[in-house]
Amino acid sequence: MKNILLPLLIAIVVISCKPNKNEDIAEVFLPKTDHQLRQVPKAIITPSIDGNIDDPAWEKATWQPLDQNWLGDSYSNEDFSGRYKLTWTPEALYLIAEIKDDVLYDKNEDPLTLWWDDDCLEIFIDADNSGGGHQFNHNAFAYHVAMNGNVVDLAPGEIPTLYNSHVNSSRKTNGTTTIWECEIFIYEDTYIDHTANETKILAPNQKLGFALAYCDNDTSPERENFIGSVPVEGEDKNRGWIDAGIFGTIQLIEKR
Repeated sequence: MKNILLPLLIAIVVISCKPNKNEDIAEVFLPKTDHQLRQVPKAIITPSIDGNIDDPAWEKATWQPLDQNWLGDSYSNEDFSGRYKLTWTPEALYLIAEIKDDVLYDKNEDPLTLWWDDDCLEIFIDADNSGGGHQFNHNAFAYHVAMNGNVVDLAPGEIPTLYNSHVNSSRKTNGTTTIWECEIFIYEDTYIDHTANETKILAPNQKLGFALAYCDNDTSPERENFIGSVPVEGEDKNRGWIDAGIFGTIQLIEKR
Protein backbone atom coordinates (compact mmCIF):
# COMPACT_ATOMS: atom_id res chain seq x y z
CA MET A 1 0.00 0.00 0.00
CA LYS A 2 2.88 2.42 0.81
CA ASN A 3 4.38 1.86 -2.64
CA ILE A 4 1.08 2.88 -4.24
CA LEU A 5 0.33 5.94 -2.06
CA LEU A 6 3.77 7.59 -2.21
CA PRO A 7 3.77 8.33 -5.98
CA LEU A 8 0.18 9.52 -5.70
CA LEU A 9 1.02 11.96 -2.89
CA ILE A 10 4.02 13.31 -4.84
CA ALA A 11 1.82 13.89 -7.91
CA ILE A 12 -0.76 15.79 -5.81
CA VAL A 13 1.94 18.03 -4.32
CA VAL A 14 3.46 18.79 -7.75
CA ILE A 15 0.07 19.67 -9.28
CA SER A 16 -0.95 21.85 -6.33
CA CYS A 17 2.34 23.79 -6.49
CA LYS A 18 2.23 24.48 -10.23
CA PRO A 19 1.58 28.22 -10.79
CA ASN A 20 -1.59 29.32 -12.53
CA LYS A 21 -0.73 30.83 -15.92
CA ASN A 22 -3.21 33.64 -15.29
CA GLU A 23 -1.50 34.71 -12.08
CA ASP A 24 1.76 36.57 -11.62
CA ILE A 25 4.90 34.49 -11.28
CA ALA A 26 5.37 33.68 -7.59
CA GLU A 27 6.90 36.80 -6.11
CA VAL A 28 6.58 38.79 -2.92
CA PHE A 29 5.43 42.37 -3.49
CA LEU A 30 6.00 44.97 -0.81
CA PRO A 31 3.07 47.17 0.33
CA LYS A 32 2.64 50.34 -1.72
CA THR A 33 3.99 53.54 -0.20
CA ASP A 34 3.26 57.08 -1.36
CA HIS A 35 6.73 57.67 -2.75
CA GLN A 36 7.06 60.50 -5.25
CA LEU A 37 3.74 61.89 -4.01
CA ARG A 38 2.63 64.68 -6.33
CA GLN A 39 -0.52 66.76 -6.34
CA VAL A 40 -2.43 67.10 -9.60
CA PRO A 41 -4.79 70.09 -9.91
CA LYS A 42 -8.24 69.78 -11.41
CA ALA A 43 -8.63 71.20 -14.91
CA ILE A 44 -10.35 74.58 -15.11
CA ILE A 45 -10.71 73.98 -18.84
CA THR A 46 -10.82 70.42 -20.18
CA PRO A 47 -7.87 69.90 -22.54
CA SER A 48 -8.61 69.40 -26.21
CA ILE A 49 -6.83 66.22 -27.29
CA ASP A 50 -5.04 67.75 -30.26
CA GLY A 51 -1.36 67.82 -29.28
CA ASN A 52 -1.39 71.60 -28.71
CA ILE A 53 1.10 72.37 -25.94
CA ASP A 54 -0.14 75.98 -25.78
CA ASP A 55 -3.70 74.95 -24.84
CA PRO A 56 -4.76 77.18 -21.88
CA ALA A 57 -5.84 74.02 -20.07
CA TRP A 58 -2.15 73.25 -19.41
CA GLU A 59 -1.08 76.72 -18.32
CA LYS A 60 -1.33 76.09 -14.55
CA ALA A 61 0.02 72.52 -14.57
CA THR A 62 3.64 71.86 -13.55
CA TRP A 63 6.20 70.13 -15.74
CA GLN A 64 7.62 66.91 -14.28
CA PRO A 65 10.79 65.19 -15.56
CA LEU A 66 10.96 61.94 -17.47
CA ASP A 67 14.59 61.11 -16.74
CA GLN A 68 15.04 57.73 -15.02
CA ASN A 69 16.89 55.21 -17.20
CA TRP A 70 15.13 51.95 -16.37
CA LEU A 71 16.73 49.94 -19.16
CA GLY A 72 19.68 50.35 -21.52
CA ASP A 73 22.99 52.19 -21.64
CA SER A 74 23.37 55.85 -20.79
CA TYR A 75 22.06 58.26 -23.43
CA SER A 76 22.68 61.86 -24.41
CA ASN A 77 20.21 64.75 -24.30
CA GLU A 78 20.38 64.82 -28.08
CA ASP A 79 19.20 61.20 -28.17
CA PHE A 80 16.35 61.69 -25.68
CA SER A 81 14.84 64.09 -23.19
CA GLY A 82 11.31 64.21 -21.84
CA ARG A 83 8.89 65.93 -19.49
CA TYR A 84 5.15 65.81 -18.80
CA LYS A 85 2.16 67.49 -17.13
CA LEU A 86 -1.03 66.08 -15.59
CA THR A 87 -4.51 67.39 -14.87
CA TRP A 88 -7.92 65.80 -14.32
CA THR A 89 -11.69 66.07 -14.52
CA PRO A 90 -14.26 63.75 -12.93
CA GLU A 91 -14.32 61.83 -16.22
CA ALA A 92 -10.62 61.28 -16.91
CA LEU A 93 -6.95 61.90 -16.17
CA TYR A 94 -5.14 64.06 -18.76
CA LEU A 95 -1.49 63.92 -19.77
CA ILE A 96 0.68 65.99 -22.06
CA ALA A 97 4.27 64.91 -22.71
CA GLU A 98 7.04 66.67 -24.57
CA ILE A 99 9.48 64.12 -25.95
CA LYS A 100 12.68 65.05 -27.75
CA ASP A 101 13.88 62.00 -29.66
CA ASP A 102 16.31 62.20 -32.56
CA VAL A 103 14.94 59.06 -34.28
CA LEU A 104 11.30 57.90 -34.29
CA TYR A 105 11.00 54.21 -35.11
CA ASP A 106 7.89 52.08 -35.58
CA LYS A 107 9.30 48.64 -36.32
CA ASN A 108 6.30 46.33 -36.09
CA GLU A 109 3.17 46.86 -38.20
CA ASP A 110 1.19 44.40 -36.07
CA PRO A 111 0.27 46.36 -32.91
CA LEU A 112 0.24 43.15 -30.85
CA THR A 113 3.74 41.99 -31.82
CA LEU A 114 6.78 43.16 -29.81
CA TRP A 115 5.08 46.50 -29.24
CA TRP A 116 7.63 47.47 -26.56
CA ASP A 117 10.40 47.52 -29.20
CA ASP A 118 8.75 50.42 -31.04
CA ASP A 119 9.02 54.02 -29.92
CA CYS A 120 5.98 54.47 -27.70
CA LEU A 121 4.69 56.19 -24.59
CA GLU A 122 3.82 53.90 -21.67
CA ILE A 123 1.29 55.01 -19.06
CA PHE A 124 1.03 53.05 -15.79
CA ILE A 125 -2.20 53.42 -13.78
CA ASP A 126 -3.20 51.83 -10.47
CA ALA A 127 -6.73 53.06 -9.77
CA ASP A 128 -6.70 52.43 -6.01
CA ASN A 129 -2.97 53.00 -5.42
CA SER A 130 -2.75 49.55 -3.84
CA GLY A 131 0.46 48.35 -5.50
CA GLY A 132 1.07 44.64 -5.96
CA GLY A 133 1.49 42.41 -8.98
CA HIS A 134 -0.30 43.17 -12.23
CA GLN A 135 1.65 41.22 -14.83
CA PHE A 136 -1.30 39.18 -16.10
CA ASN A 137 -4.25 40.78 -14.31
CA HIS A 138 -5.96 44.16 -14.03
CA ASN A 139 -4.78 45.12 -10.56
CA ALA A 140 -3.11 47.91 -12.56
CA PHE A 141 -2.70 48.80 -16.24
CA ALA A 142 0.41 49.41 -18.35
CA TYR A 143 -0.84 51.16 -21.47
CA HIS A 144 1.64 51.21 -24.36
CA VAL A 145 0.51 54.09 -26.60
CA ALA A 146 1.91 53.58 -30.10
CA MET A 147 2.72 56.36 -32.54
CA ASN A 148 -0.46 55.54 -34.49
CA GLY A 149 -2.60 55.66 -31.34
CA ASN A 150 -3.03 51.95 -30.68
CA VAL A 151 -3.02 51.10 -26.96
CA VAL A 152 -1.71 47.69 -25.84
CA ASP A 153 -1.51 45.85 -22.52
CA LEU A 154 -1.52 42.22 -21.43
CA ALA A 155 -4.88 40.75 -20.45
CA PRO A 156 -5.30 37.79 -18.07
CA GLY A 157 -4.00 34.65 -19.76
CA GLU A 158 -0.96 36.56 -21.09
CA ILE A 159 -3.04 37.79 -24.04
CA PRO A 160 -1.81 40.95 -25.83
CA THR A 161 -4.91 43.12 -26.10
CA LEU A 162 -5.87 46.47 -27.60
CA TYR A 163 -7.33 48.96 -25.11
CA ASN A 164 -7.89 51.82 -27.54
CA SER A 165 -11.05 52.92 -25.74
CA HIS A 166 -9.08 53.45 -22.52
CA VAL A 167 -6.72 56.13 -23.88
CA ASN A 168 -7.64 58.78 -26.41
CA SER A 169 -4.42 60.32 -27.77
CA SER A 170 -2.99 62.79 -30.25
CA ARG A 171 0.62 63.08 -31.41
CA LYS A 172 2.34 65.97 -33.20
CA THR A 173 5.98 65.97 -34.30
CA ASN A 174 8.04 69.00 -35.30
CA GLY A 175 11.66 68.16 -36.05
CA THR A 176 12.88 66.01 -33.16
CA THR A 177 10.18 67.19 -30.72
CA THR A 178 6.97 65.21 -30.32
CA ILE A 179 3.98 66.28 -28.24
CA TRP A 180 1.79 63.45 -26.98
CA GLU A 181 -1.55 64.42 -25.44
CA CYS A 182 -3.73 61.77 -23.81
CA GLU A 183 -7.15 61.45 -22.18
CA ILE A 184 -6.96 58.43 -19.86
CA PHE A 185 -10.10 56.76 -18.55
CA ILE A 186 -9.58 55.04 -15.20
CA TYR A 187 -10.78 51.51 -14.48
CA GLU A 188 -10.84 49.64 -11.17
CA ASP A 189 -9.22 46.24 -10.62
CA THR A 190 -12.66 44.65 -11.10
CA TYR A 191 -12.31 45.28 -14.85
CA ILE A 192 -13.34 42.29 -17.00
CA ASP A 193 -12.28 42.12 -20.63
CA HIS A 194 -14.91 42.02 -23.37
CA THR A 195 -17.72 43.12 -21.06
CA ALA A 196 -19.23 46.51 -20.22
CA ASN A 197 -17.15 48.21 -17.51
CA GLU A 198 -17.82 51.56 -15.86
CA THR A 199 -15.02 54.07 -15.58
CA LYS A 200 -13.97 55.38 -12.18
CA ILE A 201 -15.32 58.83 -11.35
CA LEU A 202 -12.46 60.99 -10.14
CA ALA A 203 -12.76 63.35 -7.16
CA PRO A 204 -10.56 65.55 -4.96
CA ASN A 205 -8.19 63.81 -2.53
CA GLN A 206 -8.23 60.52 -4.41
CA LYS A 207 -4.84 58.86 -4.81
CA LEU A 208 -3.80 56.88 -7.87
CA GLY A 209 -0.65 54.95 -8.58
CA PHE A 210 1.00 56.53 -11.61
CA ALA A 211 4.17 56.33 -13.65
CA LEU A 212 5.12 57.33 -17.16
CA ALA A 213 7.80 55.89 -19.41
CA TYR A 214 9.09 56.04 -22.97
CA CYS A 215 10.40 53.17 -25.08
CA ASP A 216 13.22 54.51 -27.27
CA ASN A 217 14.52 52.59 -30.28
CA ASP A 218 16.82 54.11 -32.88
CA THR A 219 16.35 51.29 -35.47
CA SER A 220 17.87 48.48 -33.37
CA PRO A 221 16.43 44.91 -33.25
CA GLU A 222 15.21 45.69 -29.69
CA ARG A 223 14.48 48.92 -27.83
CA GLU A 224 17.65 50.63 -26.70
CA ASN A 225 16.31 52.49 -23.66
CA PHE A 226 13.31 52.53 -21.40
CA ILE A 227 13.11 55.87 -19.58
CA GLY A 228 10.70 56.30 -16.67
CA SER A 229 9.40 58.99 -14.34
CA VAL A 230 10.05 57.21 -11.02
CA PRO A 231 13.37 56.12 -9.43
CA VAL A 232 13.41 52.34 -8.94
CA GLU A 233 15.70 50.75 -6.37
CA GLY A 234 17.82 47.68 -7.10
CA GLU A 235 19.39 46.25 -10.24
CA ASP A 236 16.14 45.34 -12.02
CA LYS A 237 14.51 48.68 -12.75
CA ASN A 238 12.28 47.35 -15.55
CA ARG A 239 9.56 46.28 -13.12
CA GLY A 240 6.68 48.58 -13.95
CA TRP A 241 4.96 46.00 -16.14
CA ILE A 242 5.01 43.52 -13.25
CA ASP A 243 4.92 45.46 -9.97
CA ALA A 244 2.58 48.41 -9.35
CA GLY A 245 4.45 49.03 -6.11
CA ILE A 246 7.14 50.91 -8.01
CA PHE A 247 4.64 53.48 -9.33
CA GLY A 248 4.62 56.97 -7.90
CA THR A 249 1.49 58.36 -6.26
CA ILE A 250 -0.61 61.23 -7.56
CA GLN A 251 -3.20 62.96 -5.40
CA LEU A 252 -6.05 64.77 -7.13
CA ILE A 253 -6.72 68.24 -5.75
CA GLU A 254 -9.35 70.87 -6.51
CA LYS A 255 -6.92 73.70 -7.15
CA ARG A 256 -3.34 74.67 -6.44
